[in-house]
Amino acid sequence: MTIRVLLADDQALLRATFRMLVDSCHDMEVVGEAADGDEAVRLARIHRPDLVLMDIRMPGTDGLAATSAICADPELRDTRVLILTTSEIDEYVAQALRAGASGFLGKDVTADALLAGVRTVAAGESLLSPLATRTVISRFLAAPAPGGPAATPGDLTSLTAREREVTAWVAEGHSNEEIAEKLVVSPLLVRTHVHRAMTKLGARDRAQLVVIAYRSGLVQVAPPN
Repeated sequence: MTIRVLLADDQALLRATFRMLVDSCHDMEVVGEAADGDEAVRLARIHRPDLVLMDIRMPGTDGLAATSAICADPELRDTRVLILTTSEIDEYVAQALRAGASGFLGKDVTADALLAGVRTVAAGESLLSPLATRTVISRFLAAPAPGGPAATPGDLTSLTAREREVTAWVAEGHSNEEIAEKLVVSPLLVRTHVHRAMTKLGARDRAQLVVIAYRSGLVQVAPPN
């Protein structure tokens, strides 16, 4: 299966570089390029890509607004957004995750890491480093979005005790392998628990599961040092 990628960045040179990398792989292809958020949303609706590689800071409609529009569109429910940013510690990144993005990469990422990230997110996983989870997410995602409904502990009542436990470990930035080691179970079983928790809570991917865990109070925000 070929991963269909839409590039959204206002810098033509970066788009050309990303296109060259993506098109060099047998399992992915670029289906379009956008120089601003409005164009990204328009092309996403035309091409229905598997993944949008989205810059946050673009003139006019920025990547944050475009991410929100794409992730809120039921016709694009199978499209994932991977954010490009200059810093992992960035409030805009947290807002993008809250809006539905599946993860992010720094613009200084290596070619191999970029391609691996595209494959990871296109497969339905999220791309959240432990640093992002423990700092950006805990600082910014615990608070409800302005004007939006707040998650409550009751949202988690459908989960089993083990699913709640696994969700908490995910929210703290642990991989399936790390969680499996802590619980003395197989990574496959952990993956099953994560998938069931996502299904029950309506999370489109692991990133959204983390948001729910913080906003519901399952995981508490660490006090500042």
